[in-house]
Amino acid sequence: MADTNAKLTVNSEEYELPIIKGTLGRPVIDIAALQDSGFWSYDPGFKVTAPVESKITYIDGGKGELLHRGYPIDQLANNAEYLEVAYALIHGDLPNAEQKADFFEKIRKHTGVHDQLRKFFEGFRRDAHPMAIMVGVVGALSAFYHDNLDVSNEAHREITAIRLIAKMPTLAAMSYKYSQGEPFMYPRNDFSYAENFLYMMFATPADVDYEPNDVVTRAMDKIFTLHADHEQNASTSTVRLAGSTGANPYACIAAGIAALWGPSHGGANEAVLEMLDEIGTVENVPAFMEKVKSREVKLMGFGHRVYKNFDPRAQVMKETCDEVLGALGINDPKLELAMALEKIALEDPFFVERNLYPNVDFYSGIILKAIGIPTSMFTVIFSLARTSGWISHWLEMHSAPFKIGRPRQLYTGETHRDFVKVEDRK
Repeated sequence: MADTNAKLTVNSEEYELPIIKGTLGRPVIDIAALQDSGFWSYDPGFKVTAPVESKITYIDGGKGELLHRGYPIDQLANNAEYLEVAYALIHGDLPNAEQKADFFEKIRKHTGVHDQLRKFFEGFRRDAHPMAIMVGVVGALSAFYHDNLDVSNEAHREITAIRLIAKMPTLAAMSYKYSQGEPFMYPRNDFSYAENFLYMMFATPADVDYEPNDVVTRAMDKIFTLHADHEQNASTSTVRLAGSTGANPYACIAAGIAALWGPSHGGANEAVLEMLDEIGTVENVPAFMEKVKSREVKLMGFGHRVYKNFDPRAQVMKETCDEVLGALGINDPKLELAMALEKIALEDPFFVERNLYPNVDFYSGIILKAIGIPTSMFTVIFSLARTSGWISHWLEMHSAPFKIGRPRQLYTGETHRDFVKVEDRK
């Protein structure tokens, strides 16, 4: 509800714009009345524009705070399983014991994919990027769940959410196996969500007794939780925009995956490892950081557009990183290089004053590399985890009346001009 009004004067005409307050965060000025003023607002990158109302996730970048349905992210990551967090994102509260058992069982029942979907993989080159495969095969799910899907039906929407969350680890692992030329491994219902993913990634038919490491399993589950949702980011906004047309939800999630693929979004942890390759050795770190200071090169995995303080997910990820590296006893020069970067960034006044702390992408990349997951799979894992957030926003949008997304623009092209025949053109 609007508490007070802001007043805007445009060409001597005064407009009253309602000021709306949420439960947390900045008040929002409703500028809908501007449509009668002859003006539109201009906000590149949507930096100060709130196109939706949501109850799912709250971020306070200044405080370094991230809440899912009111629960702090560190409490969720350290105490809840990813599927419990997914349930909370969808339903609004963490599940009780009965709800948890029921939700987990529903997920287990839907982890398999239609056998015909195997043929979709064969259409890709073996060296195709796994994200290219994921965009295709997740979009292809709409071919299997379309004719009998009514997005206005709440039960249909709920089973769609279950199917997507359940099948994403299977499809992600299949995209990896295909790129490696290895046979697909089918999901096992006796494994947890994270265990199942690791099993489908690393087991082979000759090693059916594969048991995921407990420390690695916990780390993987935390990685899923820490990437589950992040408010109205580029990919979530893409899912909502596609969903506003009434499009098939599987196609909407595929659109989200496409948006996530960009190096400025989900591809950031992949870019971290590429940066470490460019640096080469620990001896080169000081010189590289000096180049960062002079803006000759970009420091990947540090700082965040939203957080002006420490990324709250990064602290949990750092603790997990230390645990994984210690448990696996890995001595990797690239990981040593990453720790040297971290040390300078946390101690050098240049980086501290600018709040260029390591973010979640920096640590997640190190953990995934230590586990044995190739860089090309990093963003795939991000998309797997973020599916619970994407589908929660899609569900929220469809649970109330909504309008099709239609942003405006500031046109700076040619004005009216007459057509000229080709022989008369200069």
